[in-house]
Amino acid sequence: MLSPTDRVPVCGRFAPSPSGRMHLGNLFCAFLAWLCARSENGRFVLRIEDLDTGRCRREYAQILEDDLRRLGLDWDEGGSAGGANGPYFQSECSALYTEALELLRTKAHVYPCFCSRADLHAASAPHRSDGTVLYSGRCRSLSPKEAEARMQQRRPALRIEVPNAAYGFTDARLGAYCQNLARDCGDFILRRSDGVFAYQLAVVVDDARMGVTQVVRGEDLLSSTPRQIYLQKLLGLRTPEYFHIPLLVNEQGVRLSKREKSLDAGALFARFTPQELTGWLAYLAGQLPRPEACTPQELCTVFCRSKVPADSIIVPDALLNGQ
Repeated sequence: MLSPTDRVPVCGRFAPSPSGRMHLGNLFCAFLAWLCARSENGRFVLRIEDLDTGRCRREYAQILEDDLRRLGLDWDEGGSAGGANGPYFQSECSALYTEALELLRTKAHVYPCFCSRADLHAASAPHRSDGTVLYSGRCRSLSPKEAEARMQQRRPALRIEVPNAAYGFTDARLGAYCQNLARDCGDFILRRSDGVFAYQLAVVVDDARMGVTQVVRGEDLLSSTPRQIYLQKLLGLRTPEYFHIPLLVNEQGVRLSKREKSLDAGALFARFTPQELTGWLAYLAGQLPRPEACTPQELCTVFCRSKVPADSIIVPDALLNGQ
């Protein structure tokens, strides 16, 4: 295993879920992830996170690829083109996740959880500081006999017990961030009751096997990082650099969502040329003083991560309403 001080070639990635057309937030993340990697002459990987096959569809993944190419964002491996580190669709990786799960069983306490959604949201359940439910650990001490009896009634999820210990890292934009896993996170799911592997496990396995050294993603995923670092340490995997980017909000400070159809890729490309849209993305990312038509390749030589805003980014009405 590489030591933390070993320098390895930069490899970034964009890992969208094909549950519909990309929107401005997806394009912004892809744009910054691409620039971060390419400005350091790094590789770039497109991974399709379609764990939830009920919501994710291959035709959406193809449209997603077409939109990225139209914007001028290329990749070295992944997506439908494949490559040496596939599979690149998470729906095809169950065997790899099962292997990692079995290794985790030898390193930590992985146990069946029979709690329903109602159980998890009971009034007595502890909550995190952000209001989300913190798992109480109610199934952690079930005996094998008790677990076997419950399996006759309900298929369980699988959780991993977390230590009463701090796991932290230094984010490239936000600085030091730390969680006590037992207090701030709680035992978390590795595999859902329907057999679908959880994001936390899948992303750790995939980033490692694809050689990802640089993870650029939204600030809303910041709190998941300590859990992923915990799994990386258990599995003996290198921790990549993390760069959590600011969220996009309207002029009232409300986070933008996929419900705003004026901001999906189809609507944006109908109003702007790819170069004009790139100029808007560069402006939002603090790379240009005003929106000016350009290409991602032209920005590579002048890109500066420190110029990315420290706070949430207000999307002007001119872009939001297509003016």
